[in-house]
Amino acid sequence: MREALVAAAFELFLERGFEQTTIDDIVSLAGVGRRSFFRYFPAKEDVVFPDHERSLAEMTEFLESGSGEEDPVRHACGAARLVLRMYAEQPSFSVQRYRLTRKVPGLRAYELSVVWRYEHTLAHYLRGRFADRPDGALRADVIAAAVVSAHNHALRTWLRSGGESDWVAEVDSAMAFVTGTWSDRPAEADPEGGAADDVVVLVASRRAPLWRMVQGIESALGDTRRVPEDARDAPQAPQG
Repeated sequence: MREALVAAAFELFLERGFEQTTIDDIVSLAGVGRRSFFRYFPAKEDVVFPDHERSLAEMTEFLESGSGEEDPVRHACGAARLVLRMYAEQPSFSVQRYRLTRKVPGLRAYELSVVWRYEHTLAHYLRGRFADRPDGALRADVIAAAVVSAHNHALRTWLRSGGESDWVAEVDSAMAFVTGTWSDRPAEADPEGGAADDVVVLVASRRAPLWRMVQGIESALGDTRRVPEDARDAPQAPQG
């Protein structure tokens, strides 16, 4: 029933326009009564965003599932990925909705209210994680806004491509920018199998020959990452 109402509504929105379509028109095309419509949607605008309540609930559940030991910034970014995945599950519908909201000022205002709820949910989680910091509340609000802005940038890029671009790459790039800017913790291993860049620190005597230092670096890096031969033969710095 819910899906039938959404399908009927969008068929009419695209044919007649949002403002020109009434709830009576929608229920007539769907073959149901007005009471059935209001059982699922409080208002006509809610038909355009039928999945956000579920998405918001999933985000909240994800945020609450943390152990308390995870990086809060990365965890918030992970929650934002869930929202973009919701859009990507129905690319055609998402692109149609994007084009519709651009034409109807009332829908843009409604969408902003939805975005605020996501941001408020993220900020609430982050405030709890940063409660012991003097700037905790400010930091939480700023990071929540950054996560939402980065998510929306990735989402708009994907939608403008007609849902054809790689949404995973878009959101990963956007969230990496947020974590790189705001996270206090070093980069973690990529869950897809990659790893953050290694940092090798070599401790050696100032009088140790250069070849021995190179040997030590090679040993730390392993056989797959050899130091170039010209580095082996480089002249040693004067000792003093």
